[in-house]
Amino acid sequence: MRAKITYAVTAAVLVVYFVLVGSRGVLLIEHGTLITVTFGVAVLILPVIGVWFLWMNTRFVQKANRLAAVLDAEGGLPVDELRRTEYGRIDRDSADEVFARRKAETEDAPDDWRSWFRLAVAYHDARDTPRARKAMQRAIALHEGRTPLEA
Repeated sequence: MRAKITYAVTAAVLVVYFVLVGSRGVLLIEHGTLITVTFGVAVLILPVIGVWFLWMNTRFVQKANRLAAVLDAEGGLPVDELRRTEYGRIDRDSADEVFARRKAETEDAPDDWRSWFRLAVAYHDARDTPRARKAMQRAIALHEGRTPLEA
């Protein structure tokens, strides 16, 4: 729940920022000189890119949460079997062991979105966020019946 609140607050702050930057871009354009119009258009491009990025990330999170709910209903969510340090951090060797099992599971069933979902969680636990994201994108694509792009 804390992650959802953090995401919502961050998204809200970004939207406020986009509105403020966009209004500055409009003011620059309204000034009417060649330089201010050029800068105004350039300033307006930034919020457009930011809104697109925020929208794509929000969709990704919603789809991943939907997969987690389906997997939870099936009783297939990965169990937290990781050892932790005295400070609560995931033990690296433990994460590597679980990752090796998840990778083998995915290699045995490469067209099963469930195995890709669990592999994404293992990547995340091993602190490999880019690969976790790609594995989750593959799980989403497989679940939606789309052909995932090869990485």
